[in-house]
Amino acid sequence: VRLAVKEAVAIPVVARDGDNLVARSARMPWYAGPTLLARLEAATLDSAAAAALPLRYPVQYVCRPDGETRFYAGTLAAGRVAVGDRVAVARSGRATQVVRILTPAGERRVAKAGTPAMLALADQIDLARGDLLVDPRAAPEVATEIVADLVWLDDAPLVPGQGYLLRIGHGWVPAQVETIAQRIDPETLAAGPAERLDANDIARCRIATSLPVAFDPYAVNRATGAFILVDRASNATAAAGMILGTTRRASDVRPMPFAVDKAARARLAGQRPLVLWFTGLSGAGKSTIADLVEQALHRAGRQTYALDGDNLRHGLCADLGFTAADRAENIRRAGAVAQLMADAGLIVLCSFVSPYRAERERVRRMLPEGEFLEIFVDAPLATCIARDPKGLYARARAGTLSGLTGIDSPYEPPEAPDLVLPSAAQDAAGCAALVLARLRALGVEVG
Repeated sequence: VRLAVKEAVAIPVVARDGDNLVARSARMPWYAGPTLLARLEAATLDSAAAAALPLRYPVQYVCRPDGETRFYAGTLAAGRVAVGDRVAVARSGRATQVVRILTPAGERRVAKAGTPAMLALADQIDLARGDLLVDPRAAPEVATEIVADLVWLDDAPLVPGQGYLLRIGHGWVPAQVETIAQRIDPETLAAGPAERLDANDIARCRIATSLPVAFDPYAVNRATGAFILVDRASNATAAAGMILGTTRRASDVRPMPFAVDKAARARLAGQRPLVLWFTGLSGAGKSTIADLVEQALHRAGRQTYALDGDNLRHGLCADLGFTAADRAENIRRAGAVAQLMADAGLIVLCSFVSPYRAERERVRRMLPEGEFLEIFVDAPLATCIARDPKGLYARARAGTLSGLTGIDSPYEPPEAPDLVLPSAAQDAAGCAALVLARLRALGVEVG
C-alpha cells in the first residue's frame, strides 16, 4: 500500500496550550514555519484540474424560482456546462439539453467547476435530489458493487453483512459491506486479513448497494468518489470511504425505449397513473384502508393493483428475511414493481411498514413528480399493540420474535407526508374516505 501524498509539511504544535495553532509559539523559537491555521488557509483546491474533468453536476434540489420553470440546483463538482450542451442522467442514461443557467451572479451562458448554479433542461425527465448530471460522452461508472478503502469511525465494530445507508453526493442508498478484503496497518501500511473492523481501522472492502450508484474512482474525482456510511438506527457516521472501482459493471445497461409508452397506456386506461404508498407500524391499518380505497376505485371503473408486504413475501421476496439489508431490498423490489405498474397506467396501492425515510424517498424518486403519494397511517404503538392482528407484538414481548419495528427496530415517521390518516381516532372507512377525497382533489374520478 502506498500513500499518494504530494507534499508533507511538519508543524510542531501543542494542541492543549495552542502552540502554533493560530499564533506562533514563543516556546519554539527554533521553528520558523507557518502556524497550522495559516497553512490551512494557504491551501487551495486545484480548480483548474477540476474544470478539465468531464462534467459532474450533483443535483441538490429541484425548485421553481420563477413559479413556472423547473430548475435543478447544485454546485458543479467537475467540468463545465453551457447553454445548448447535451447532458445525461448518470443512472438512466436519459439525455437532454441545457436551456438556461442561473448563478448567484445572474443568468449566464457557461458555468464551471465550483460554481453554484441552477440548470433548466429542455425535457421533463426523471431527475431528483441525489442524481448526477454528466457529459454523455464521458459517463461515470454505474454499479451496485464497489470496492473502496474505508476508515471505520464507529465505536460499534463493523461485521460484514450489516446494513447501512451510503451517502454519495446528495444521494442516499441502502448498502452493506459484504467482505473485508484486507485490513491495512496504519503504522506499517502492511495489509492483512480481518473478520471485523474496530474504531479507526482502515480496510479495503467490497460494498453492495440496493440501487445502482454513479461514481468516479476517488483518484480521478474526489467529489464523486468519496462517500460515508451511516448507521440506520443511530444516524451516526460509521465510516468514510474512497471508491477504487467496481467488481460488477452496469454502465452499459440502459432502459429500452418502446413506442407504446406510459402516456399511451394511461390514455387507453383513461386515468392518471399513481402510486399510493401506505406506511406505518404493523397493526396501524394500512392493508385494511388500502383495500377499502381499492374497492371504491374499482367501482368507479379505475384500473388498480394492490401490493401488500405479506403477499410479496410469499413470492417475489420469499428469499428475504428481516435483517436491515433484507428489509431494504424488500422495499427496493416493491418500489420497482410499483414503478412498472404505474408505467402500465395503473393506480397502485402499496401497503408496507417501510420504516426508513430514505427508502420511501428512494421509491418516490423512481416516479415522476406528483405520481407518488406518501400516506402515513398514524397509529400510536400502544394502539397497534392492543390490536396486534398477527400476534407479532405478543411474540416480541414474549421474546420469541426479534427485530419487530416499533419494539426493537426503529420506525422513522414521515416528516412531510402527502396525507396523514389518524387511524387511532378514526375507523378504516373514515380513513379511506380521506384518501378518496385527496384523490378527487387531484382530479381522479372515484365516484
